[in-house]
Amino acid sequence: MSSDTAAAATTLLVGGRIHSPADPHATAMAVHDGVVVWLGQDTVGHALHPGAEVVELDGAFVAPAFVDAHVHATSAGLLRTGVDLTACASLAGCLDAVTAHARRTGGALVLGHGWDETAWPEGRPPTRAELDRAAGGAPVYLSRVDVHSALVSTALLDAVPAAAAADGFDPAGPLSRAAHHLVRRAALDAVTPAQRAAAQEGFLRHAAANGVAAVHECAGPDISGRADLAALLSRRADLPEVVGYWGELAPAELAAELGVRGLAGDLFVDGALGSRTACLHQPYADAPGTTGALYLDAAAIADHLVACTEAGTQAGFHVIGDGAVAEVVEGFARAESRVGRPALATARHRLEHLEMVTGEQADRLGQWGVVASVQPLFDATWGGDDGMYAQRLGVERGTALNPFARLAAAGVVLALGSDAPVTPLDPWAAVRAAVHHRTEGSGLSPRAAFTAHTRGGWRAAGVDDGLTGTLVPGAPATYAVWAADELVTAAPDSRVQRWSTDPRSRVPALPPLHPGAELPTCLRTVHTGRVLYRRDSDREDTRAPA
Repeated sequence: MSSDTAAAATTLLVGGRIHSPADPHATAMAVHDGVVVWLGQDTVGHALHPGAEVVELDGAFVAPAFVDAHVHATSAGLLRTGVDLTACASLAGCLDAVTAHARRTGGALVLGHGWDETAWPEGRPPTRAELDRAAGGAPVYLSRVDVHSALVSTALLDAVPAAAAADGFDPAGPLSRAAHHLVRRAALDAVTPAQRAAAQEGFLRHAAANGVAAVHECAGPDISGRADLAALLSRRADLPEVVGYWGELAPAELAAELGVRGLAGDLFVDGALGSRTACLHQPYADAPGTTGALYLDAAAIADHLVACTEAGTQAGFHVIGDGAVAEVVEGFARAESRVGRPALATARHRLEHLEMVTGEQADRLGQWGVVASVQPLFDATWGGDDGMYAQRLGVERGTALNPFARLAAAGVVLALGSDAPVTPLDPWAAVRAAVHHRTEGSGLSPRAAFTAHTRGGWRAAGVDDGLTGTLVPGAPATYAVWAADELVTAAPDSRVQRWSTDPRSRVPALPPLHPGAELPTCLRTVHTGRVLYRRDSDREDTRAPA
């Protein structure tokens, strides 16, 4: 496959299968100066563009590139060089991994992520004493899979004495809430600029190798810091676009100062279910003494919405538990009474995760023009009647989470993402998880799920011109090329047909997404005509985690 470039010369892709509502049976596409200028059949394309650089697709599938609407680039990148516990099967295995890493690094800070005690036979995380012995006295920071609590060694805790007096401190076990934020800041401050740059570039190259042309970085003072965000936003042109968000209650002018799209993203209303910090109306089933944590009330939420709406800036919040969702809905209602529904809806404010939401709440959020940035792999990993959600909440509450179909029906704009490193950046797996929701009736159609992971990501960032995120004449040439031997399309009678066997169908084809199906392999990722990734390049190890 020859290479296309960012030059103004026309590039003609031929011999493939183009996912476009403008021509569902197109086999060719022409790009000029970073814009799609034509779609159709190969022979016509050659005739219309005789001097074009020709890219032979050899039957490959071309589709709009993905957008991951919620990532933490540095943390995801550091997982490559730290202790990856995402596949760890036991408490003993966790401690063994820490010991091995500490011996290799000679007492330097051990950074790790991904432990999940709910999947371990011991049913508990290590104690601080066990962690100290495993690390041989080295400082250790191990974030839980949801990144809302962490295991820390005594050596690291001694360097942050304020943590012992903070909310969420545990003398023997994981730290959460304010105590966790303090030790996480100390751990991230130990990362050198060179390590940070390598982590960010590694993550973005991994994203490009998975057909992702843009990511939404959800930064904040308790997550990454201003220097980290500034370094990420100064990315090179051959890396995916970074849309920045900063999660802080601050004057709206701060968004322009930081160069971010909005004061949104992980602006915490509550925490996470796995760490039992998501705010609930009723206590946790496996911890009856707590209903989680509420960090922002309706008054603060309303004030932030009003300030951002009046400044023309996106606002948004991290919200998971039903108690937190109720607080957010009340905050929106108060904001509406001050600025009016049209102004509120025009601003396209965001909610991250939005896992425990009722039909009535979804309807109201839809009327306010809310964007829901959701993560289907949460359900695939923790959903169902035997998953972590059911363990924390009981089966009835635990199987009602992440109601994507309900949100879509209410007119809430959906944008899919990974929350990497919480779940892997794997967009086709996320689309499949959104379709095959573990609770019947909560999933999306393949077309809706794919749209939410492509065009939905641009709409979530305020780009809603009707073109971006599609492959039609006039749209930015932002696409990915995939090796996908089989494509299916829904015919008008809803039956599933193979590629091009039903000429009546006006629904562009997609790869099969049933469980067990082999997902497509990315061959190339292009953003506005500029190549970000080619599979024949050795710049990216696609097997690396992110």
